Amino acid sequence: MVAGNHSTASSFVLEGLTQLPELQLPFFLLFLGIYVVTVVGNLGLILLIAVSPLLHTPMYHFLGNLSFIDLCYSSVITPKMLVNFLGKKNIILYSECMAQLFFFVVFVVAEGYLLTAMAYDRYVAICSPLLYNVIMHFWVCSLLVLVAFILGFLSALAHTTAMMKLSFCKSHIIRHYFCDVLPLLNLSCSSTHLSELLLFVIAGFNTLVPTLAVFISYAFIFYSILHIRSLEGRSKAFGTCSSHLMAVGIFFGSITFMYFKPPSSNSLEQEKVSSVFYTTVIPMLNPLIYSLRNKDVKKALRKVWVRK
Repeated sequence: MVAGNHSTASSFVLEGLTQLPELQLPFFLLFLGIYVVTVVGNLGLILLIAVSPLLHTPMYHFLGNLSFIDLCYSSVITPKMLVNFLGKKNIILYSECMAQLFFFVVFVVAEGYLLTAMAYDRYVAICSPLLYNVIMHFWVCSLLVLVAFILGFLSALAHTTAMMKLSFCKSHIIRHYFCDVLPLLNLSCSSTHLSELLLFVIAGFNTLVPTLAVFISYAFIFYSILHIRSLEGRSKAFGTCSSHLMAVGIFFGSITFMYFKPPSSNSLEQEKVSSVFYTTVIPMLNPLIYSLRNKDVKKALRKVWVRK
């Protein structure tokens, strides 16, 4: 990094998840295992949905895209983290840092809106079952997925453009294990007002809108379920929503804890734990949640297994 009051970093050093030498290898093995499960689980679910006619429905169209997003944004973060566990100097070039920030924001924002689209899919399936195939047409589903990616792209473009206008001269050490917005803002020696405003507005919008949409969808869903007379019908309706509710709660809960906690509660270790949860653990959990708790996925898997 070139010294000076208005210099720009050519590279950064990632502090990593821990600085204790005795924990580097155990953490490497732990996160390598998590990443392998993430890749196998999400890639397996994508292939299963692609080859099984039973799963060629709107819900699984969304689920396949969710697995693709989980696979991508985990791959943006985890491989570099694994390399850093084994390396002595965890250097990341400025261009690599900006690219990592860009793609991370693309996929994490897209996931939030895709979970919202899945909530709308469950709303239509339970509240308007006779019109489900008409409303949730393939092109409608594809449009909702496209909108999720476009919003992710625009959010990432805004964040990355604002970040590239900053000068970094306070330090070249990022007190994190990847290039996230908050740790980078702490290194800037120029005014971060625009970036902080963008973070507040964009992160607030991308959290509040999906959360409200999911809440409203499930308010109507639960209202409809409570009017189902048979106990078996209620149980089946709740069963179709439970996996999605669990995924939504885990994802938005960890994101909210990371970016919307009071300034007085800022703790580097807490931020790292929260980040680990939504960058590495959630992408691993989603395919497990949807496969272990889903009869259609189990049935399709058995059919493929018998065929083989």
